[in-house]
Amino acid sequence: MIYLDNAASTQIHEDVLNSMLPFLKEQYGNPSSIHRYGRLTRKAIHKARKQIASLINADPAEILITSGGTESNNTALVGISSQFPSSQIITSSIEHDAILEPCKKLNLNGFHVDYLPVDNFGMIDTSDLQNIISEKTSLVSVMFGNNEVGTIQPIAKIAKICHENKVLFHTDAVQAVGKLPVDVKELGVDLLSISSHKLHGPKGIGALYIKDGVKIDPIILGGGQEFRLRSGTENVASIVGFGQACEIAQNNLSENISFVKKLQTLLIKKVVDEIPETTFNGHSESRLSNNTHFTFLGVNGEDLIIKLDEYGIAASTGSACSVNTQKASHVLESMGFSLEQITGSLRLTIGIFNTENEINETVEILKKTVEELRAVSPFKEKYSFGTKN
Repeated sequence: MIYLDNAASTQIHEDVLNSMLPFLKEQYGNPSSIHRYGRLTRKAIHKARKQIASLINADPAEILITSGGTESNNTALVGISSQFPSSQIITSSIEHDAILEPCKKLNLNGFHVDYLPVDNFGMIDTSDLQNIISEKTSLVSVMFGNNEVGTIQPIAKIAKICHENKVLFHTDAVQAVGKLPVDVKELGVDLLSISSHKLHGPKGIGALYIKDGVKIDPIILGGGQEFRLRSGTENVASIVGFGQACEIAQNNLSENISFVKKLQTLLIKKVVDEIPETTFNGHSESRLSNNTHFTFLGVNGEDLIIKLDEYGIAASTGSACSVNTQKASHVLESMGFSLEQITGSLRLTIGIFNTENEINETVEILKKTVEELRAVSPFKEKYSFGTKN
């Protein structure tokens, strides 16, 4: 099996799994308990919080542990906007549904939501932000790196514009943290979302960085855990695993970036050079090093995924976080893609456990499956589908 859907989820690192096991077996105390079992688990959470903070150059007290990127995004949007009723919220048209859906709900509740457009590379124009940000704006939320096409936004520049206007800035960095250097102090962000299972940690755990001094209203009430911002007994084993995953990512960041980038370059070159009527999507330079996104004209992406799966290759057409939806990609629509281009798109995302041989094998299988699907395509008369010279 060749796994090339690392933007959807990643293989848990063996050292991460081993770090979790004691807290699923022997050290099962409630962190709120004052006895030895409680103290041990509380200490483990404290260590993990420091590991998570270190990866993004934050203070441990600025890390709110959540159930993942979706909760972190919701907490940022709702926790800030609730303090400013009927205010303006600015986001982009290519955000993950974990931003877009809360924004829809906030709009129904009296907030005014503006969506920044993107160009055909998936990049916003910061002048658009400057033109619509106002004294009524309570929050700007723009994702760090897009989960479908991999385009990286000018986060530091966006943060600067927000702060010049005394507006808080949140970024969904789920696809970026652990894959490229992220320094919250250098970027100047106020809130930043992270997900464990995107960086070889366990699922169901994540974090929200909240800059010191930023006030946020809790959305889960109860016993007052997590600085009284997220009540509920902590998922100790997963928190420990998340912390370990962050430490591993930090210690191997440069090496991993170089390795994955090499595979990305190889994959892009071979696909574009060897498969005719193929385009590479997203920004060519400002992009995540693990992301590749292609359009194969005359091919249905869903059919292509099924065929690749039959050959033992796991791929995707886009976000895997929307359950049982067959709607066209809002990201590609916002980038100006036609329906034909959208339906012919494929996302292949690389991870640290992939190999060069796997990339070469994938391209050979991809060439074969694309040719097979084009042979029965209703668009075969429209395109020559000949071999590129």
